[in-house]
Amino acid sequence: MTTFDFRPISGVDLPRFAGIATFMRLPHIPMDDKRLSLVDIGLIGVPWDGGTTNRPGPRHAPRQLRDLSSMVRHENGATRIRPYDLANCADLGDVGPNPADVEDSMRRITAFYDSVKAAGIMPLTAGGDHLSSLPILRSLGRDRPLGMIHFDSHTDLFHSYFGGFKYTHGTPFRRAVEEGLLDPKRVCMIGIRGPAYDFEDRDFADAVGIRVIPIEEFHARGVEDVMAEAREIAGSGETYVSYDIDFIDPAFAPGTGTPEIGGPNSYQALQVVRALRGLNIIGADMVEVSPPFDTSGATAFLGITVMFELLCVMAEIISRRGEDG
Repeated sequence: MTTFDFRPISGVDLPRFAGIATFMRLPHIPMDDKRLSLVDIGLIGVPWDGGTTNRPGPRHAPRQLRDLSSMVRHENGATRIRPYDLANCADLGDVGPNPADVEDSMRRITAFYDSVKAAGIMPLTAGGDHLSSLPILRSLGRDRPLGMIHFDSHTDLFHSYFGGFKYTHGTPFRRAVEEGLLDPKRVCMIGIRGPAYDFEDRDFADAVGIRVIPIEEFHARGVEDVMAEAREIAGSGETYVSYDIDFIDPAFAPGTGTPEIGGPNSYQALQVVRALRGLNIIGADMVEVSPPFDTSGATAFLGITVMFELLCVMAEIISRRGEDG
């Protein structure tokens, strides 16, 4: 069992259009598999969009992201990181949601991540809409509040929708702060833009100390300067990374439910993740990819490429822990 090969199937050995689709062509290790104890990083699908308030579709993202991940090779062409040489990575499958019950789905997601956490596995998640992040944080942040770097065009800090309903994809981080899962003074939100109903979310951010970097500031200062500030805010403490595909301009990522014009391009989308290297990341997600709004798969391909960049950063963390004993 200890000699199990966790590296992806090579396109040289099996054409990338062949075989059963898993994230990055990695082995699928179910949660009841004895090899689970050997996994360092688990890629997980959360096919659920019960928090979507307008255009549904992210429930279909994990399947398309798996399919498009066959295009991703083994070495990062920019950073030269080979994540599968640094950490044992596996596809842990999907959380089974309840599409008819929001709160039951969240309980199921939290329970799944409790098992992942108990196994000592660092999760990399493919959502799902952004409400998916809340039940994940209820597991990962239960013992102590986390920092967070959040790439998005929306803050997701609203109090409620539709007469007081508190659980939508526009509210997860308001709940996470209220529940003590996030330390607001260690939270940085990058890329915020677009027309708004009001500024309730921004007022809340100001009141609790969340740093919001709007897109105008992002473009004026540039990736390097903005990410230096984000790293300083997160500090050395445990940090979660949440990446909404609508952070990226819809010219590059049209397949999402709530696109906003004026965002970063696809290269900047990768640059911001590379700038996370060295942080104490304990988990990350890619959310709001919506295949029905981009049947070409281009948005999912960009999404899975960002996930590969996240995987590279996370694998370095695992390797560094091994070196430190």
